[in-house]
Amino acid sequence: MPTSLATSLPTSNLRLPFIGTGVPGMGIAVVGHDVKFATRRRTTIECKESRIGKQPIEVPSNVAITMDGQDLKVKGPLGELALTYPKEVLVQREDSGLLRVRKVTETRRANQMHGLFRTLTDNMVVGVSKGFEKRLQLVGVGYRAILEGKDIVLSLGFSHPVRMTIPDGLQVKVEDNTRIIVSGFDKSAIGQFAASIRKWRPPEPYKGKGVKYADEVIRRKEGKAGKKK
Repeated sequence: MPTSLATSLPTSNLRLPFIGTGVPGMGIAVVGHDVKFATRRRTTIECKESRIGKQPIEVPSNVAITMDGQDLKVKGPLGELALTYPKEVLVQREDSGLLRVRKVTETRRANQMHGLFRTLTDNMVVGVSKGFEKRLQLVGVGYRAILEGKDIVLSLGFSHPVRMTIPDGLQVKVEDNTRIIVSGFDKSAIGQFAASIRKWRPPEPYKGKGVKYADEVIRRKEGKAGKKK
């Protein structure tokens, strides 16, 4: 192949079809007409504003807000919570009293932090003013729960009962020895303690025995005996 022709062909990862006359002994196709080469096109990822992050947060009259740089403190009738924001986002108080979480940079991480910290901020405001709760259900013969001082004691089929100390800031109620209600103003702490109760005896898929969330749907499996015809 002439040097001018070889150097004029753009580099491509695509294999050229044979569309001309072959050069004997070289195995190279001499192109007889124009060939369109596929080129790699650079695309730009657009970081759209988070659908959750752009929503304002209403602050009740009984909730006090304190802001200091990237730090936010929220105090209400049920308690006080604090949060430090990453450099990608910041929180602002508008003249109307609404709180808004805004992005500082247009990056993928900033977009993720935008929605996440808006949700965390809203949970703080709702938590100190109204509170949250998580309900669990004990399913199984002999499974029961009782309160002893600051501890919750679970009978879950083990050789000995499980005793757990209730963390500060949380309240626990037991109804009919089989229903547990964990409540408080810190949604994250509520979820963590409820999960720690559940992990002692997660619900099994055959009979549904165990500790489950009240709104949890257990996917049941058919036992081997049920498969026999």
